[in-house]
Amino acid sequence: MSATPPPRPRSDRVYAPDFLTELFRNPLDPGYADAAAARRRGTSSDANRSWAARSVGLVVVVVLGFLFAVAYRQTMADEPGRAQARSGLVAQIKERESQTDRLSARADQLREEVSRQRDAALSGSAAARLRDLEASTGLGRVRGDGVVVRLADAPGNADAVTGAGAGPPRVLYSDLQGVANALWSAGAEAIAINGQRLTSTSTIRSAGEAILVDFRPVTGPYEVSATGPGSMRRKFEDSRNAALMREVAQKTGLSFGVREAEDLTLPAAPEPQLRYARPSVSPSPSGAVGRSGSPGSSGSPGTASPSGGGG
Repeated sequence: MSATPPPRPRSDRVYAPDFLTELFRNPLDPGYADAAAARRRGTSSDANRSWAARSVGLVVVVVLGFLFAVAYRQTMADEPGRAQARSGLVAQIKERESQTDRLSARADQLREEVSRQRDAALSGSAAARLRDLEASTGLGRVRGDGVVVRLADAPGNADAVTGAGAGPPRVLYSDLQGVANALWSAGAEAIAINGQRLTSTSTIRSAGEAILVDFRPVTGPYEVSATGPGSMRRKFEDSRNAALMREVAQKTGLSFGVREAEDLTLPAAPEPQLRYARPSVSPSPSGAVGRSGSPGSSGSPGTASPSGGGG
């Protein structure tokens, strides 16, 4: 009887998963998971960087605030000293102005006293002629009818729609120069700006924002007073300068007006500092030195020749 061979062991078969089953079981590709994990790691690092940037910005803001506080405190601490220095300068300016006014009044009194003494010493015709010369040159007080031209700064409120007032709203020294020259051309015999008499050597200039007439400051409103014939106003208003000032006043808002005035009194100008010409000493010819050593010495045999040799 033959023996039955033992059964062979059954091997387990490994089946590959079905594609559709795997697709329904894991619908997302593993790459998406990797990308999400990387994004989470990047978000964490970005948050760290953002927190560091906010910390640095906060520190900078705190430091700037501290510096501003220190600067403000230092400025406020120095303010009393600056205010005191400013008030001291203002007090000195006012004191000097009052002193100048007193000296000017005293000079006018002395000038009038000199005029009385001079008129008493001179004859009637000579004194009258001298007074006429003083009035024409500006060194004497004049009185008569004339014209007053008034100029004033603009209020400074420019119209946002029309643009009126967009130009320079202040009266310039050149405006006063033009008005004075136009009045002279219209026949003015004497002119004064805010009481400062003009002469042939007068100057109208600017120093910063101030206008100086013969180195004396004048402030607005400015009144240019002139005495002269009755036709002076008509000639001035027909002048080119008056037309220009009317146009400037219309565009910028400056105040410009002309009116006739009766019985104007214009003060005398200060005494000018006269300069006298002196003949210059011509140099002696080169080498014209005599034996005595004096240049240009003349004489008989001892006179030096132009070449320097003795005669």
